[in-house]
Amino acid sequence: MTAGSEKTVGFVLIEGFALMSATSAIEPLRAANLLSGSNLYRTRLYSEDGGWIASSCGGAFETEPMAKAAVDFDVLFVVAGGDPLAQASGMIFSHLRALNVRGVPLGGISGGAVYLAKAGVMENRRFTVHWEYFEELQALNDRFLMERRLFVIDRDRYTCAGGVAPLDMMHAIIRSDHGAELARSVSDWFIHTGIRSAEDPQRLEFADSRQSFHASVDAAVELMETHIADPLSLEQIAMLSGSGVRQLQRRFDEQFGRPIMQVYMQLRLKKADELVRKTRLSFMEVALATGFTNQSHFGQAFRTTLGMTPRDRRKQAASEFISEVKSPG
Repeated sequence: MTAGSEKTVGFVLIEGFALMSATSAIEPLRAANLLSGSNLYRTRLYSEDGGWIASSCGGAFETEPMAKAAVDFDVLFVVAGGDPLAQASGMIFSHLRALNVRGVPLGGISGGAVYLAKAGVMENRRFTVHWEYFEELQALNDRFLMERRLFVIDRDRYTCAGGVAPLDMMHAIIRSDHGAELARSVSDWFIHTGIRSAEDPQRLEFADSRQSFHASVDAAVELMETHIADPLSLEQIAMLSGSGVRQLQRRFDEQFGRPIMQVYMQLRLKKADELVRKTRLSFMEVALATGFTNQSHFGQAFRTTLGMTPRDRRKQAASEFISEVKSPG
């Protein structure tokens, strides 16, 4: 999603969805329209057959039939609860695949990512899901790039863990679309001032003192965290964090002792190292997943930062794993 005209955001509600998860995603978009005085987001609600769809607590939304859904979404989310692994909807799966072919960004909220995974549209995309479904879904396919985070934004895929995590994900989306000031206003509107990053509760090593960051630095770091595969320029980071380039650079120098884009590269290579060690993705796939356009540039940056090639790093990780398995402890 990029800044510009009104965005159309669709939500496919699966019978028994969690009401809190759905409203935590929809309400921030309404508030963004209200507080900006502009029609920034238009929301559309769908279900398999249309009509009133009840949540797990009985609250319901009136929806349109999925078959009548257009294809001009800026993003379409699936919101599911209950037991999405046992549920099956060939029609919804087919529609998700068709939207994927057309390049429509897709998202999953709570158990919604289960639908995306089962539809086969999460290949080489990092994603998360509510902890209740994590282990069982991971067991279905060891190539799923699943992460235990509140939310994950990987290029054209937006997933979050459910509950109030959609508030944090929508904060990140609004910030990326329209800047830090509006995103903060929306969070304040819902008295949700303790915004969590995508990495919570597993924070980045250099973010242990995140609470001491200046607001613009905190905004910049969150933008970096949510744009690993599609890196932003220095100018975009400064603009969206509500700061000038020079001012933001000075604050990064004070906080980290190095330039903004070096910090950004460290973030991307930290994720690349994780993918090299823990997945079977090809090195070209790892490169693309961390924002490098070619394997040569990726390999050079990886070697310069980590002191070894991606291939040697993977061999080292495999050797360490074998040693752990053989260890009597």
